[in-house]
Amino acid sequence: MLLVVTYSRSSRQTLRTMCGTYDETIVRRFGRAALFAETELGAFLALRLRAKHGGDVQVERTSPWNEFRDAPERVRNAADAYESRTSASTPYAKFRAGTTHPATDAMRDANL
Repeated sequence: MLLVVTYSRSSRQTLRTMCGTYDETIVRRFGRAALFAETELGAFLALRLRAKHGGDVQVERTSPWNEFRDAPERVRNAADAYESRTSASTPYAKFRAGTTHPATDAMRDANL
């Protein structure tokens, strides 16, 4: 998919117009941003926005995130265990004490 992010009022207006006109090409809209289908029409629309608004439009190619391929098992297990905790108000640092779940600081500094 193509992630299109707009940074000016006029580029946002053009994006809104495109989203309404080409809804079959727009996968999802997020206000100032939209995901375009990775088709020639999606590329054409993204390039039109860049041609019209220049640096006020950023276009990035995205790829789907596969949690089983892209996130370590220890992180997936920690997330599942934390969301299954008995008390919803327990902070993660207290929850992980005495377990093998990774620390927040360690996860913050580790790239996927």
